[in-house]
Amino acid sequence: MAFSLDSMKSQQTTQTMKPATAAKKLGVYLPATPAEFQEGVVSRAELNELQANPPQWLQELRSSGPHPRPVVAARLGISIAGLARGGVTEALTTEQIEALRQDKPEWLEKERATQAEVRKEAVRIKEKKADREGS
Repeated sequence: MAFSLDSMKSQQTTQTMKPATAAKKLGVYLPATPAEFQEGVVSRAELNELQANPPQWLQELRSSGPHPRPVVAARLGISIAGLARGGVTEALTTEQIEALRQDKPEWLEKERATQAEVRKEAVRIKEKKADREGS
């Protein structure tokens, strides 16, 4: 039996995702989102709308936090594993992240140095690969 594209399109259902997935895509900490966001499902169109026109709660979370670990790690310039090694296992607010930046604990400085080395190595490998492909 052959299907036309038109009949397939009419049978498509709206793609939805769990709140945890949507929160991850939005870069926010799920437990800090409104209850109605946590308890529902989010369609692709709703996610796109949240990204294009973030409501006040989303703007506030992105600005002040609490932020999920990937965002915390990125703002500190370290890896998620580096956060764990430093004993940071919970979400942090922007204020807490700034305090860490100002205090410059030894573990953070060490993790930043490690991350800088990882980045340098990645660039070196990429350049070496490009040289081989160009030869």
